[in-house]
Amino acid sequence: MNAAYVRQAFRSSTASLSSRTIGRSSRDALASYGRRIVGTRQYSDDKAPAAEADAEKEVETDKTEITPETELLKTIKAKETETTDLKSRLQYLQADFLNLQRNASREKEQQRDFAITRFAGDLLETVDVLALALKSVPEDVLAQADSPSPDSSDSSPPNSKSVQTYLKELHQGVDMTHRLLLSTLFKYHVKPFDPTGDKFDPNQHEAMYQAPIPGKEPGTILECQKTGYMIKDRLLRAAQVGVVQDTS
Repeated sequence: MNAAYVRQAFRSSTASLSSRTIGRSSRDALASYGRRIVGTRQYSDDKAPAAEADAEKEVETDKTEITPETELLKTIKAKETETTDLKSRLQYLQADFLNLQRNASREKEQQRDFAITRFAGDLLETVDVLALALKSVPEDVLAQADSPSPDSSDSSPPNSKSVQTYLKELHQGVDMTHRLLLSTLFKYHVKPFDPTGDKFDPNQHEAMYQAPIPGKEPGTILECQKTGYMIKDRLLRAAQVGVVQDTS
């Protein structure tokens, strides 16, 4: 019953109102509502520029402030990086140039040292012939040249020489020539080597024969028939040798 009573009272109160009163109150309500809307809009319009300004300030603060000092520091850093790069390149070029100089100097020295390789190799044949000539004269024959010959007569000329004396002088001349030739080769770093008693090395020795020798270790060089020669650290001619044979 209370709800019905309230509805009836509301209908009676609204019916008693005049149209003028309703219009005035509606206009007043609309005006008040409009003022509220305008105030709200004005407030929001005034607030928008402030928000945009704050956003712009935040963007500006995020950006690095560009000053002449900053530009100078950037330029200095860029130049330092460029200088480091150029220095590194210069060091590499300097190292390459030094290596090139060393290689050129080594090649020049090798060309100078081994320029006579072919000539020295041909000259060794002459050295071998002189060495064979010296070996062909026995030492006992040379010793007889120092003692007077029993066949010599008193009627022979005082300045005459025996055959042994001439042979000894010839032997001495050949020996001097042989020594002088070896000395000349030695000036150009050509040195002989005799491997008798050493182990056979196919890189430096040439085996001419093999023979079983009791008491000798197999592979040992028994005899050197032709002397070997080195030009500095390079083999000029291999030594021709005889090697002890393995009988096992």
